[in-house]
Amino acid sequence: MFADRAQIYVRSGKGGDGHVSFRREKYVPNGGPDGGDGGNGGDVILRVDDGVNTLADYRHIRKYKAEDGKEGGKKNCRGKNGADIILKMPKGTVVKEAESGKVIVDLSGDIKEYKLLTGGRGGNGNQHYATSTMQAPKYAQPGQPAKELNLFLELKVIADVGLVGFPNVGKSTFLTKVSNARPEIANYHFTTLSPHLGVVDLSDAKGFVVADIPGIIEGASEGVGLGIEFLRHIERTKVFIHIVDAAGSEGRDPIEDINTINNELASYNASLLDRPQIIAANKLDLLSEKESDEVILKLKETFEPKGYLVYPMKAISGDGVRTILYKVRELLDSMDDKPVVFEQEYFPDQISEVSEPVNVYYDEKADEYVVEGPRIEKMLGYTNLESEKGFLFFQNFLKDQGIIDQLEALGMEDGDTVRIYDLFFDYYK
Repeated sequence: MFADRAQIYVRSGKGGDGHVSFRREKYVPNGGPDGGDGGNGGDVILRVDDGVNTLADYRHIRKYKAEDGKEGGKKNCRGKNGADIILKMPKGTVVKEAESGKVIVDLSGDIKEYKLLTGGRGGNGNQHYATSTMQAPKYAQPGQPAKELNLFLELKVIADVGLVGFPNVGKSTFLTKVSNARPEIANYHFTTLSPHLGVVDLSDAKGFVVADIPGIIEGASEGVGLGIEFLRHIERTKVFIHIVDAAGSEGRDPIEDINTINNELASYNASLLDRPQIIAANKLDLLSEKESDEVILKLKETFEPKGYLVYPMKAISGDGVRTILYKVRELLDSMDDKPVVFEQEYFPDQISEVSEPVNVYYDEKADEYVVEGPRIEKMLGYTNLESEKGFLFFQNFLKDQGIIDQLEALGMEDGDTVRIYDLFFDYYK
């Protein structure tokens, strides 16, 4: 089954923590700080790969994480940077933020690679905090947290021309005649279960790419049948070739068929009807010459006043096909040749870092305000609270993380007690 949608979770690498250590040499009894910096976390990178044409892999594996940076070491040794994770995507993939549905990047046109999430920066080792008054700092900086996103991936094929119409009207036959594509053809509905792309080469004009979009039926825009699964693929096309069974070989009226398909296009995206549309009246070989002339005249009287062009065609024999191809080329030449690219609506750089949970609450029984959490515990391990500099460092951390604001929101006032694990503080603003 052709896989053109997937939902995945991605996360960049956390920055490595800075290290606390001091020089220990034979004739240097009081060596200075030499804790190295932590390495940077890995990035999450999206890359177009021409060898990938579906999103099937992302339906099986849904979580992707870059490598964390390593902790700094002694003797000013910097921690190793975390490895990036590179996600290979088919050309034409539109990447959206899952909850809002807003576009992050459209991997088409000139965009071949996109850095989605940047890894956390490594923390500074204690060597950076030495001053003339604090020559032996016993604290270092933790690495920056990672960033995470839930993504919705949607593949929208890149083609100049889209073939639309009911199932079994001759779209696959037409594509076989005009291009190098070889879709399977059989006489039953929904023969084409995935979009087929074909390159049309014209001997005396520039070629173009055609997409055979699987048959659309009434209600497709609301999820009926398979149509909704493929309607997204026509959003990039600039011209439609609307193939219709002009002979009504399955008991349907060609005019009603055209109106039905156009209603589905409009229901999915109203702007699609603003694009040029050529009506290819197919299967005329099943009618007499007189019947063919009558059908074509009726189609022209109905649709040409609306701006649609009507051409007779016999896809099996190829009659009329060449005329349609050159008219399509003429329409494309009159249009902007830039590909249809969806603009960015969501900017990952603005998302918050993945923060470890911090629990802030008031303990009525002990009459204490309590602060707990793995990030707090980690900071305590890096900080020498017995020194004035170290205590100030930790106090600024609590302010920067918004923890002081949370405590005050709970009603904390001057003189109240704050417990952070086995440490107790009296709060004064």
